[in-house]
Amino acid sequence: MTRPPIDNESGREPRTPAPDGLPPLLHADNRLLVFIKPPGLLSVPGIGPHKADCLASRAEREFPGARIVHRLDRDTSGVIVMARDADTHRELSRQFQDREVDKQYEAIVGGELAVDEGVIEAPMRKDLDDPPRQIIDDEHGRAATTGFRVLERLGDRTRVELLPVTGRSHQLRVHMLSIGHPILGDDLYAPYDLLQASPRLLLHATLLTITHPGTGRPTTFHDPCPF
Repeated sequence: MTRPPIDNESGREPRTPAPDGLPPLLHADNRLLVFIKPPGLLSVPGIGPHKADCLASRAEREFPGARIVHRLDRDTSGVIVMARDADTHRELSRQFQDREVDKQYEAIVGGELAVDEGVIEAPMRKDLDDPPRQIIDDEHGRAATTGFRVLERLGDRTRVELLPVTGRSHQLRVHMLSIGHPILGDDLYAPYDLLQASPRLLLHATLLTITHPGTGRPTTFHDPCPF
């Protein structure tokens, strides 16, 4: 198995430390494990022994052979799937790579969006001068696409559904920032007032649809937004 890339937020302390123990298990069968990842928990190990604790290591202790397929940012919560064997890992990894997976997130952002829905297409790359931040770069960035839809207008903030087509690091956070609506509680991209508006990053992976490697059927996992 190829080791997943190191989480690029591993050098920062979480604003919301993750609770101890295995996260809530949304689904389990002989091929898959689906967890509800809490904010503050790395998906994969970071750099150094103090960053070894993560969803991948906790799950592997309880379910030997479990392996990570995709990642959520440390401070993002919600639905994340793991494979229980090499064949499942290979097939799910292919589905993510070929963009055959449907992902939905919910967030609360600052300000009032001018439109009810839209698509953000803004290439991204790592900010080499200020890691782990990512930036928009039309010339050197990798293509990144996010759909959005207003769910609720809350005066000086807005609840939105986010539909990533690509899966760049920090994509949803940077894309919402790029249109002037950073996510509340984001300690990398939100201005101070919106950072202080929430003790955690208000971004939750609510829905994930895959083709189940065992049955060949579309299978959806859903967890309601907790904020």
